[in-house]
Amino acid sequence: QVHLVESGGGQVQAGESLRLSCAAAGSGFSINAMGWYRQAPGKQRELVATITSGGSTTYADSVKGRITISRINAKNTVLLRMNSLKPEDTAVYYCNLLLTTPPYEYWGQGTQVTVSS
Repeated sequence: QVHLVESGGGQVQAGESLRLSCAAAGSGFSINAMGWYRQAPGKQRELVATITSGGSTTYADSVKGRITISRINAKNTVLLRMNSLKPEDTAVYYCNLLLTTPPYEYWGQGTQVTVSS
């Protein structure tokens, strides 16, 4: 069994920074990719950024240049560094884990990010 432990988030002013962290706890699994998605009120959940076990990254166009995703493989942890935050970044951010062995997908419980103008 795998579970995700998220930390970070909170309320900041526009232009400020936040860091989100997500650690995959458990044993007997092999990670394909980890990432972050977000869901704003009244909107669908959308991709923010993902990173594969090999280090390949994908970013939503809306966050390119402001947000950086990275991994600490030895700790099965993914970090999301968010700079120059905007009010439109306000959402619940969810950690996502894709496994190769076994072939499962997991979601974190979500952490709120609120950016005030």
